[in-house]
Amino acid sequence: MIQPGTILNVADNSGAKKINCITVLGGYKKATAGIGDVIVASVREVKRQIKGQVSKVQKGQVVHCVIVRTRKEKQVSSGFSHASAENAAVLIDSVSKNPIGTRVLGPVTDELKKSGFSKIVNMSSLSAF
Repeated sequence: MIQPGTILNVADNSGAKKINCITVLGGYKKATAGIGDVIVASVREVKRQIKGQVSKVQKGQVVHCVIVRTRKEKQVSSGFSHASAENAAVLIDSVSKNPIGTRVLGPVTDELKKSGFSKIVNMSSLSAF
């Protein structure tokens, strides 16, 4: 579960490496976020830029993100439970809800389709559960 103050890895090629959760969107006083929930975060670290390369985000920028992996285990209806080794998110545009990056790195779950982020599942190289 992701709550305000949590540091997350970024799972796309937007230029950010780590983000810090500011707040969880959706619902009145919603305390935690799971897979498929939208959060507001600030960029804490950015990737080193090669000469001539332009980054899509800068350090300190406030962005909207969708959670794609959490360390908290989640039980599937078939009885199995799964968890990830890290907390990860994908940066999205705040208005159109489309991803900022062009690739999603690492596995994502099919729960994102139910949340309306099927474009992220299609961009991912690995889709699990």
